[in-house]
Amino acid sequence: MTERSAGELHGTLRASDADREAMSERLRVAAGEGRITLDELDDRLEGVYAAKTYAELDALVVDLPQNRSAAPDGKPLVLETRSGSIKQVGRWVVPERITAKVTMGNITIDFTEAECRHREVRLDGTCGSGRIIVIVPRDWIAVVDGVVTGTGHVINKAGGTADMDVVTTLLVTGKVGMGRIRIRYSAR
Repeated sequence: MTERSAGELHGTLRASDADREAMSERLRVAAGEGRITLDELDDRLEGVYAAKTYAELDALVVDLPQNRSAAPDGKPLVLETRSGSIKQVGRWVVPERITAKVTMGNITIDFTEAECRHREVRLDGTCGSGRIIVIVPRDWIAVVDGVVTGTGHVINKAGGTADMDVVTTLLVTGKVGMGRIRIRYSAR
């Protein structure tokens, strides 16, 4: 009988449902970062739920960075779609700058479970006839400054109150054609 390395032995171990769910989240984050396309995400998610061992799971992310943050410090997060939907939700690390561009689709950016190390986050949104939905925690405020609108709307329901102890300010800039940018607090 030959000896196997610890890495080989690990790869033959059976993966749990929790392992598959963690890998699914890692792939969703990679798609949100633009590292893989939505079609690649669908294909890889099928592989995740069919995987029986750690080796099969590891093969699905071999071309992705080990660091699971949404975007390294200093590098902006870019979310862009023409007619599809992108959701940046769950646990992710918030960079200082986010660019969201939508033509006719939808982009949802949910900061509720995200880890944010910044006092100010800048979101530059460009919206044709689609929608950008932004959900922030209750200790954040959103400030809309310099958004140019056509027939579309910017709705900010996260402006905060004077007595709030604000942890993070989301500064929203950009351009709205016929679509809508909606900013709101998370549900309690």
